[in-house]
Amino acid sequence: MNTKPLEKFAQAARQLLHEQVAAKLEQVLRIDSPELREKTAVVTELNKQIVQSSRPAVVERVAYIWFNRFCALRYMDVNQYTRIGVVSPADESHTQPELLQEAKAGHIDPDLAAYVDSQQIFDLLAGRRPSPDGQTEAYRLLLVGSCNQQHAAMPFMFEKIDDYTELLMPDDLLSSHSVLNAVREALTPAACEDVEAIGWLYQFYISEKKDEVIGAKQKITPENIPAATQLFTPNWIVRYLVQNSVGRLWMLNRPDSRLAEQMEFYIAPDASQKSGFLQKPDFLDLQKVRACFSNNL
Repeated sequence: MNTKPLEKFAQAARQLLHEQVAAKLEQVLRIDSPELREKTAVVTELNKQIVQSSRPAVVERVAYIWFNRFCALRYMDVNQYTRIGVVSPADESHTQPELLQEAKAGHIDPDLAAYVDSQQIFDLLAGRRPSPDGQTEAYRLLLVGSCNQQHAAMPFMFEKIDDYTELLMPDDLLSSHSVLNAVREALTPAACEDVEAIGWLYQFYISEKKDEVIGAKQKITPENIPAATQLFTPNWIVRYLVQNSVGRLWMLNRPDSRLAEQMEFYIAPDASQKSGFLQKPDFLDLQKVRACFSNNL
């Protein structure tokens, strides 16, 4: 898998998202508008988060949340886990997400309709509701609704959005210079054939932050621990670790097993190595075995 395009995209996307989220944060805190007055509780929570951490920390968190969601949705679109493309066009002849195209044609998927105000979206698209950019505002509502729709199945990825992360979503979602367009260009159908693309994106996204944290040569604060310590583990390394831990345990207790023929990375221990490894004559249920790997491995 060629990871260079993913690396270039992830690092550029992080910078772009930081800039756009920071600009949106400044706008939310500075401008008084009817929309924001309706979201007083959300703005209050945003200010609370800034006091508890800092503006840069809030920007960092929100930028990553949207990066994660955009990439996940693109991967799901390409692999047809979504019935209608949330961030992807229906085909090469279109440039706008299929979700928006369908709404402009007067259709909102019944499952999605439970998470959005369909009439509000149709009014925005028809110009019946005042908005500086009705099309983008309608798509934002559709996008948030789609994330909330996925919450039931994947709450770890799609936390229910009804907070300041929605307020700080980047404004530019539909132009050729938008982060969503960059997501589509980087996560091609070919790239989305390999689930490892998601893991590589995470590692490349935090790589610059990791270099900053480690290069500072200071005590690492709790919020910086993930950037300094979390690395994506490719499939072959996972297989090597499992085959030479749980796999070895199995072979020590089942010397006649043919499992070793299926373990590409298995290294059979010699006589001196066998004595230091757990052996149990009654070792029967492999599903009860748990392996824990440390950073020292």
